[in-house]
Amino acid sequence: MTISKMLQEIRQQPAVLERTLKAELPGSNRLRRLFEKKKPRLIVLVARGTSDNAAQFGRYLLEIMTGIPVSLAAPSIYTLYHASVDLRDTLVVAISQSGESTDTNLVLSEASKQRAMTVGITNEASSTLAKLADHVFLVGAGKEKSVPATKTYTGQLLMLYLLAHALGGAIQLEKLRCVPDWAGAALKMEKEIAERAERYRFMDQALVVGRGLNYSNAFEFALKLMETCYVVAERFSSADLLHGPIAMLEAAFPVFLFAPPGVTWTGLAQLLERLVQIRAEMLMITDQSQRAAVEKFGSGRLGNHIVIPLDLAASRGPRDLYTPIPYIIPAQLFAASLAEVKSLDPDRPRALKKITQTV
Repeated sequence: MTISKMLQEIRQQPAVLERTLKAELPGSNRLRRLFEKKKPRLIVLVARGTSDNAAQFGRYLLEIMTGIPVSLAAPSIYTLYHASVDLRDTLVVAISQSGESTDTNLVLSEASKQRAMTVGITNEASSTLAKLADHVFLVGAGKEKSVPATKTYTGQLLMLYLLAHALGGAIQLEKLRCVPDWAGAALKMEKEIAERAERYRFMDQALVVGRGLNYSNAFEFALKLMETCYVVAERFSSADLLHGPIAMLEAAFPVFLFAPPGVTWTGLAQLLERLVQIRAEMLMITDQSQRAAVEKFGSGRLGNHIVIPLDLAASRGPRDLYTPIPYIIPAQLFAASLAEVKSLDPDRPRALKKITQTV
C-alpha cells in the first residue's frame, strides 16, 4: 500500500522538533538578552493559512506568558487599503512556511521601514521573509512535499515557545526538550486512530472545538478536514459555541473536541453536558491526566476518546501549557486516515497548491 506524503511527514515530526529545538535555542537565548534591555510595547503577528493558525496559538501563548498585548494583523489593511499603521516600539512577527507569502512579506517590509523590530518564522532559510526579518527562527522541517502543512505547523508552534522564552516568559526548557518524545507517543496511536476514522467515512460536515492554548488547534484540525477530506468543518471555542451556534447541532452530528487539563475544562464540561443531551457524536483528544474526567461523558456512539498515553498536565504555569503540539498530531493522523478511507489523495487537494500568494 502506498503511504501518502502527508502521513510520511506527520511521522517525521519527532525528529523535526528535536532538530529544530537544538538548532534554534541558542538564537532564542541571544534574543532574550536583547529583550532584557528593551521589550516591545506591542506584538503584531502576521500570517496566512496554517501559519495563521499558528499565530492564533502565539497570541494566547505570548499574552499569557509575557503580559505583552498581541494583535493579529489583517494584511488587507496594508495591501488593499494602504492604511498607515503606527508600528513604532512594536515587535512584528511574520510566520510563513515558504517565506514567500506576498502580503505577509509586505507587512514585514512596512514594519522595517518604520524601524520596528521584526522576527521571521519560516521553513526556508533563503526565502524573502528570512531576508527581510531582523531575526529568524528557522523551522528545520526539510522540504514539505504534501500540500497540507503538518510538520511545519508544529515546528512553528515550537518556535513561538522559543519566542516567548526570548521575551522573558517562564517557559520550562526542560519541558520543551520533552516535546519530541511526546510527539512520538502520540504517533504510536496511528493504528487506533485509523480504525476510528472508518466510522466517519460518510461524514460531510463537522464541528471542531478548542479553547485557550488549544483554540488554534481547533482551526488547524478543521482546516485539515476541509482541505484533505472535503468536510465542511466549522470551528469554535467552547464559549462561543454556547452563544448561539450550538442551535445548529442535532443527534449524531460529529463534534471533535480538544480536552486538555487546566482552566478551560470547566467550560468544556458544561458544553459536553449539552452535547450529551443533544446526542451529538463526540470524539475528544486528551491525555492521561484527563482520562477520568472525559470518561464521564458518553460511551460508544455518543462519546469516544483519543487518549495520548502521557500525563501532560504542567506542574508550573497553565496546566495545558505544553499540550498543543502533542494534541494536534492525533488530529493530523485522523485527517490523513479519513482521506484514505474516502479514497482521496491528501497530498494534492483539488484547487490548491503548496504556495499561495495573495495581496
